[in-house]
Amino acid sequence: MEIVDLSTLPDSETRYTEFLKQVCEKHDMDHAAYAGMNPAAGKVAGFVTYDDAWNEHYQKQGLVMIDPTLHMAKRSIAPVDWSRLERSPDFQRVFRDAHDFGLSNQGVTIPVRGPYGDIGFLSATRDCSKEEWRKLYTHVISDLQSMAVHIHDNVVTSDELTGALYHPNLSTREAEILQWVAAGKSQQDIGDILSISHRTVEVHLRSSREKLSALTTPQAVGRAIAIGLITPG
Repeated sequence: MEIVDLSTLPDSETRYTEFLKQVCEKHDMDHAAYAGMNPAAGKVAGFVTYDDAWNEHYQKQGLVMIDPTLHMAKRSIAPVDWSRLERSPDFQRVFRDAHDFGLSNQGVTIPVRGPYGDIGFLSATRDCSKEEWRKLYTHVISDLQSMAVHIHDNVVTSDELTGALYHPNLSTREAEILQWVAAGKSQQDIGDILSISHRTVEVHLRSSREKLSALTTPQAVGRAIAIGLITPG
């Protein structure tokens, strides 16, 4: 699992937009967007690859107030495939406008929750058929979940106070196993490499997920990379 490392990009707000562009290139997406809220710092952040014309229209029309891709993700712990929302009048309203700006209604929004009430959303979209989207979604969703955590945690920890709090400790073995996961190894592979049982690998992964406030192993990997506990695979 190769994850673009934000720490390798110039230390400025433009690095987040550059990261989103790399996400698009890596997964053949047309556009990507990140939005996040950090109550501890009282900050809201947003970065997109969309054209300025659509950004301005979206804001002026107040579409954020009705956009179901965000509102559904806010209530979900799992990625929200936009195809689940297409019957919604609000979805039709938002994407009728989006279509005028050349944007597709095929996409996904991935929610990320942190340990201090922070929440973020990574969205990605591609103009393609429903069948093509289903195949692409299955292929990339795990990696996109890791990338969602990676960008969210980098944005959140850019605040000095939150960054000081946002640093759980992993055991040497937990970090070692997550590092192998980041390198693309399966649990069986990792057990063979470290001469431990598949069950022991899962115990360490479960502990890592709990310490990192991650719902899934890809999220745990993304969070561990974001805060420097392991390196990208």
